[in-house]
Amino acid sequence: MSNLFMQAAIEEARRGLAEGGIPIGSVIAYRGEIIGRGHNQRVQKGSAILHGEMDALENAGRQTADVYRESVLYTTLSPCAMCSGTILLYGIPRVVIGENQSFMGEEELLISRGVEVEVLQDPECLDMMRRFIAEQPHLWNEDIGV
Repeated sequence: MSNLFMQAAIEEARRGLAEGGIPIGSVIAYRGEIIGRGHNQRVQKGSAILHGEMDALENAGRQTADVYRESVLYTTLSPCAMCSGTILLYGIPRVVIGENQSFMGEEELLISRGVEVEVLQDPECLDMMRRFIAEQPHLWNEDIGV
């Protein structure tokens, strides 16, 4: 089941790339169903905060605390400080990460706060980010605040 959800996150990342954005996608699953999906929208919407995880949470809409506490967030890239803080704020207990070689987010923080973190090192996620960073270094640096 986890592979299906990561595939959905990868589809979101591809959608972002096709739109001229940064190829990072995410989905939120609750009780085996996707309740939110999204991709990085910084370029497309001129947004300072719509990373893939934030877009998926936004698209999931307002949820009660018990829904978040039973959800799993799937993301193609290790979550940054902003996205990790949101994961902690809403008490999401498990995060599955496509890869963390292109960017190492706040995994240690998540783990220190009791979040279960699984890193897949998915070849498709790695390849997509490596190609994007090589082709669009200025956009990538902007996204990570460099």
